[in-house]
Amino acid sequence: MNNLYKTLAEIYEAMYKTFIDYEEEFNLYSQLLMKYNCRSLVEIGCGTGNLTARFVETGFDYTGMDISDDMLDIAKRNNPGCRFMKSGMQSFVLARQTDSAIITGRTISYLLTNKEVSDCLIAIHKNLHTPGILCFDFIDASKFIPLIGGDRVVHRAIAANKKYRRESFWKVNFSQSWTFDWLSVFYEEQENGVLEKIGEDNSIIRAFTKDEIILFLQLGGFVINEIIPRKTYAFDTFLVVAEKQEEF
Repeated sequence: MNNLYKTLAEIYEAMYKTFIDYEEEFNLYSQLLMKYNCRSLVEIGCGTGNLTARFVETGFDYTGMDISDDMLDIAKRNNPGCRFMKSGMQSFVLARQTDSAIITGRTISYLLTNKEVSDCLIAIHKNLHTPGILCFDFIDASKFIPLIGGDRVVHRAIAANKKYRRESFWKVNFSQSWTFDWLSVFYEEQENGVLEKIGEDNSIIRAFTKDEIILFLQLGGFVINEIIPRKTYAFDTFLVVAEKQEEF
């Protein structure tokens, strides 16, 4: 598992709250789920639970799922009494089937092989009611991969009166599918301007073409209802709404 979701979990919590508008994120997903009459959901890769309270307070029957103990510890601390479970995306079993599943924050990018993507969709299919709704976003390979040139990309954030800096280095990795290496180095900026290194994270991230996703979903027993182009803080993405089919 990547350091970002282990030793750097607290830094993730602080920085990503400044990168991502979680209220906007919640409004987008909740409106889509209500459009398809979904009242229960599992959030796959819920992380530190920044969407949890919003779903619960709106009346959704919510389950948060993540593979990281460190992230779940923060999620439980921030959302006492809410339902969480530890599991990976490729093989999980809910206590009961749910109306919908969401995978936010481009978390599907950590499924690097076709088999991993297929296993994830099979697991989701089994845990959804029929019909059930799957919503997720993915990095648009056709837009992002050609932009990678090895330059340093800097993101800054202020949280709890501390100044943080993340320097990202992206490099295309053709070893499997449309993947790229992502080195992130995290710093805390001191009052005198000196950067104190907090830690670093090395990840391999996968982007997808639209046609790849369409084929994965077709083979996984889903039909696509909507594909919505969407810019995020660092990537051009698509948001997909797919519906479980009975026959699979």
